[in-house]
Amino acid sequence: MKLYADAPLRRTRQVVADLLFVLWVIAWVWIGTAVHDGTMALAEPGRQTEESASSMASGLADAGSELDDVPLVGDGIATPFDKAAEASERLADAGRSSVRAVEDLALWLGLSIALIPVLVAAAIHLPRRWRFAREAGAGARFVDSSADLDLFALRALSHQPMHVLGRISDDPAGAWRRGDEDVVQALAALELRDVGLKVPSAQA
Repeated sequence: MKLYADAPLRRTRQVVADLLFVLWVIAWVWIGTAVHDGTMALAEPGRQTEESASSMASGLADAGSELDDVPLVGDGIATPFDKAAEASERLADAGRSSVRAVEDLALWLGLSIALIPVLVAAAIHLPRRWRFAREAGAGARFVDSSADLDLFALRALSHQPMHVLGRISDDPAGAWRRGDEDVVQALAALELRDVGLKVPSAQA
């Protein structure tokens, strides 16, 4: 697989595009993390409520348990403390639920903000880079395996615009059939350039 073109200008553009894509990913991951952390700050009141209510429920339960041991009047005195402990525990449960809701919101909000821009950029950038790497890699194998540029010249005849072919020859197809080396090389150079390769020096 060939990742970058042989032509310096095109190779530079590809490297810059790859670097920009990486920076784009890093930036949105950072933004998503910042949003997640900022949203998590909203869970602090619920967390404090949970801790305070749990502590209060524990204290009231302990007090009720101690009063429950008082002879004769223990049951009556302990009942309000037990009910208050239950109410405090319900308040603690509400605080825990609030914290879980904020944690879920922070997770999905952070992921959405980070992933959506990254996936959009990846859907545009990565297929183009994959197509180039696949075509350039396949082309490089053909060039390296043989000095014959006929295949690329033939592809140029079917892929290149008419006005481009006309600049090479008035009859590029006829010249290719006759094996005109200059025309074959010029046609091959067009196709090789499009797939990110250069004409082998042996053919220059």
